[in-house]
Amino acid sequence: MQSRAPKEIRHYQQSSDLLLQKLPFQHLVREIAEDVCQERGTELKRFQSTSILSLQEASEAYLV
Repeated sequence: MQSRAPKEIRHYQQSSDLLLQKLPFQHLVREIAEDVCQERGTELKRFQSTSILSLQEASEAYLV
């Protein structure tokens, strides 16, 4: 009996679709950024949508 895992890994590596939904990922990034800014005593600035998307693509590429 063969495992489906290698086939699924190849599928996700070859696809360009995002694995995580955009909004929950955005909330997570903002929450982490707020925590870091609070620790440093700085004010949280706005994020460009392209920067959030880049973070998500890089994170998913690292996971897969």
